[in-house]
Amino acid sequence: MGVFTPVLAQKKELKAANALYQQFHYAKAVEAYKKILEHHQPTLEVSQKIAECYRLMNNSKETEFWYAQVIGFTGHTPKDIWNYAEAARKNGNYAKAQQSYSAYGQAVPAEAAMAENLAAACTRAQEWLAKPLSYKLKKVTALNSENTDFSPTYYQDGLVFTSNRPNSEKNAELSGWTGKPDFKLFYAKGSDSTWQAPELLPEPINNKFQNGSAVFSPDQATIFFTRINKVKKKTKKANTDPFSWVKFQGGSEYINRLEIFISEKKEDKWTEPKAFPYNKVAEYSVGHPALSPDGNYMYFASDMPGGQGETDIYVSQKQADGTWGKPENLGTDINTAGKEMFPTFGPDSIFYFSSEGHNGMGGLDIYAAEGSGSTWGKVRNLRAPLNSPQDDFGILVDKTNEAGYLSSNRETPDGSDDLYAFKLVRVACNLAGKAIEKIQVKPGVFREAPVENVLLQLFKEGDTTALKSFSDANGIFSFPILDGVQYIVKGSKPGYLTRSVTVAPNCQSTLDMIKMGMVLNRNTLNKPIIIENIYYDLDKYDIRPDAAIELDKLVRTLQDNPKIKIELSSHTDSRQTHSYNNLLSQMRADAAVNYIISKGIASDRIIAKGYGETKLLNKCADNVNCSEADHQLNRRTEFKILKAN
Repeated sequence: MGVFTPVLAQKKELKAANALYQQFHYAKAVEAYKKILEHHQPTLEVSQKIAECYRLMNNSKETEFWYAQVIGFTGHTPKDIWNYAEAARKNGNYAKAQQSYSAYGQAVPAEAAMAENLAAACTRAQEWLAKPLSYKLKKVTALNSENTDFSPTYYQDGLVFTSNRPNSEKNAELSGWTGKPDFKLFYAKGSDSTWQAPELLPEPINNKFQNGSAVFSPDQATIFFTRINKVKKKTKKANTDPFSWVKFQGGSEYINRLEIFISEKKEDKWTEPKAFPYNKVAEYSVGHPALSPDGNYMYFASDMPGGQGETDIYVSQKQADGTWGKPENLGTDINTAGKEMFPTFGPDSIFYFSSEGHNGMGGLDIYAAEGSGSTWGKVRNLRAPLNSPQDDFGILVDKTNEAGYLSSNRETPDGSDDLYAFKLVRVACNLAGKAIEKIQVKPGVFREAPVENVLLQLFKEGDTTALKSFSDANGIFSFPILDGVQYIVKGSKPGYLTRSVTVAPNCQSTLDMIKMGMVLNRNTLNKPIIIENIYYDLDKYDIRPDAAIELDKLVRTLQDNPKIKIELSSHTDSRQTHSYNNLLSQMRADAAVNYIISKGIASDRIIAKGYGETKLLNKCADNVNCSEADHQLNRRTEFKILKAN
């Protein structure tokens, strides 16, 4: 009898642990399974259950450790290999993840291509981590708690965000899934590093239900938020994603699903929240609302039937009567076979969302797309450091479009989320330029000569204030600049046409020297100035795209020198008849002038003149044997100043 006692005890302990697992009480189930291992040898079943508990609790470090134990047992499944690969990728252990994706592809040939893509994503993620973008991140310690804090949104003079911190009797009950309090909405007044203590939003927003992931209308008079409802479990398998659809609680016959609720502020109090008309809590979840900047479109995540994957993002358009239209799936440009959730908008109408399905760095990555309504272009991964191997989501971009907040579990040992502030830190480097003029030595041959004492002005595009400098005796000038900022450099000197050039520097380090040339033309009446690289197709006069680029430079010269008037002339070589060449050159000159006028230059400032072959630059007249290069010298477009500044 005594021989069987340990075996019976183990079966009893395992049955109790499995019961907790089946009821989604994963925090307690882990304790129960580990207690078994204190007295018994590890088994595949117990190790699998512990690993799965940690996976569902979003603890990637423990998940990786325990699935490493699982795949050491004979009898483990391909799904175990997959879960280990996913956990290793979330922890940034990309080499192990790649090996395991490869092993999974061999075990499940039908999904080998997908596994190969994820292995390639690991390589790309390592490259992004090695060369992160110029953002500085720091935890918002004044707002974060020991538990989970995520999804900030602007409200009044601060932020509203979601947290399951202990705060009051409203969230005193602990979840069996995570062992932590329920989620509620909190408001914190302040900015940057100066924050007041977060406070619960009042009833009826926060009540007995769990609440989170909110957004406010543009006038902040309406709140749209996520509420978690307990419904009777049906035969349909419950969504077991604790990260978005939160958790099970209250007995195995119930599951939790998300809904969107809407409340208006009247007389400084929130009205009783009304359900979004497309909630269907008995069948599926709807949550994570976001509004387009004009408030006319609501975006949200849902696992409703007919989607692309586990959770998709949908859009509902506001109707003329104020109601919300039937939701439309954003399609495969945004949604994948995996999870898409946490949509938000930036100040420039850029659409942000998080996804596990676009082969990112691991876990949820934040993506951006441009478009409107239900039509969006190619998605763009925000890369490191905004993204990490772990979960990154709930981004909030401020009006500068260079700073904001996001949510991530990248530095927490238990997988709980924190709020981070981010800011673009532009690399400073130097712009080194040289002011020159081109002096013709003979037809088609020029030498460069430096121009000293040129006044150089550096403007940030859209700004009217400028840094100033003068070129030295060698024409050299320099300015301090910042990476990613578009500048306009304007050069002027008496006797020369004013010239402006756009510069978009790509500074990789403070030692970089971005070089540019400033070519100045003398402000001399009736002196031809060749416009380089103006080409036409044979016997054509249409303005080609490459010619438009050069004509745009002349447009800019006319804008920089608003008092000059010019003649734009077109010239041919001597081949073809005189009458044909005169006609073709006039048509080309007319086309060029019409293009310039279309760019906003007054028609009385420019005239078109076709000279045909009457002003050859060399000896290549009729019946003279010349090379193609000599003929090309005569085929040119010029302008000359008729009225100076």
